[in-house]
Amino acid sequence: MNINLTIIGQAIAFAIFVMFCMKYVWPPITAAMAERKKKIAEGLDAAERAERDLRLAQERAADDLRESKVQAAAIIEQANKRANLIIEEAKEQAREEANRVKAAAQAELNQEINQAREALRAQVVVLAVAGAEKILEASVDQKAHAKLVEKLAAEL
Repeated sequence: MNINLTIIGQAIAFAIFVMFCMKYVWPPITAAMAERKKKIAEGLDAAERAERDLRLAQERAADDLRESKVQAAAIIEQANKRANLIIEEAKEQAREEANRVKAAAQAELNQEINQAREALRAQVVVLAVAGAEKILEASVDQKAHAKLVEKLAAEL
């Protein structure tokens, strides 16, 4: 056996093997690698989009939280204003009720004072007539001297 012939035979076999691999084996492998590369690129893009969407969602959530806090503060402020208004209305109603009760009590007091004055005038008239009877030692007719008694009562 000649070594040159063996090397040439091996070289021809290797060349046929390389051509066979380039024609039938290499295209499916490169296609599979290209498809895998495409899937990996799509996965990376999807991950970037998901990360961006997550950031946007977090920003929106933070904005919504800030807005909710502002709204809650406004609602609390309105509730406090309403509570103060209700308290002021209640105070005003209490003042009005107190003034009304005070006015009613004052009117009742004035009425009692007038009744007491009238009773006192009647007693003064009786005492004046009794005193006049004792001074004059005679009977004084009340009906006859009614005008005089009313004038005396009015002066007192």
